[in-house]
Amino acid sequence: MLLRWPLERERRDVLARLRAARLLLVEDGVAPPEPEDCVEDWIRVPAPEADVKLRLRALARRGQEHTTTVPELDRDGVLRFASGWVSLPPVESRLTTALLDRFGAVVSREALARAGWPDGSPGRNALDVHVLRLRRRLAPVSLVIRTVRSRGYLLEPGVSDWQQDRARHA
Repeated sequence: MLLRWPLERERRDVLARLRAARLLLVEDGVAPPEPEDCVEDWIRVPAPEADVKLRLRALARRGQEHTTTVPELDRDGVLRFASGWVSLPPVESRLTTALLDRFGAVVSREALARAGWPDGSPGRNALDVHVLRLRRRLAPVSLVIRTVRSRGYLLEPGVSDWQQDRARHA
C-alpha cells in the first residue's frame, strides 16, 4: 500500500495492525517515522517512479519472507502452502497432520509413528522411508522437514528460490 505521510497516519496504524506492506511517501521537510515492522518502508517525495517500484518489490519480498502461514491439508490429502499444492498418499497425509499440529515445533518419532500407523507401530525403517518420501513431496511447495537429533522431526517453511539466489551471490 502506498500512503502519504503524515496525511494518512491513521490509515498507517490500521494497516500496521493488519501486517500489510506499506510504503510511506514522506513529504519534503517532514521527518519520516520509525518503521513499525519489517513490512514498512518510506521514501521521500518527489521520487522517481523506478525507485518507488523497487521499494514496493522489496517490501513484497520481505512480507513473504516474514509472514508465516500454516499449510493446510484437506480431507483428500491435498496439502496447500503459499501458492502451491501437493497430493499426499494416506500414510504421508497422516504424518503431515501430526507435523502440522505442531507446525514449527518438534514432533517425536513415537508420535509420528502413532499418527502414521494408528493400528500398530511400524519398524524404524518404515518411518524413515516415509519421512524421506514426504520430504521430496514437500520440497516443491517450499516446506522442509528437519531432523532434530535424538528428538524427532520439525516441519517449517523452506528457503525460497530468491533467498537461495541472494545467498549465493552475497
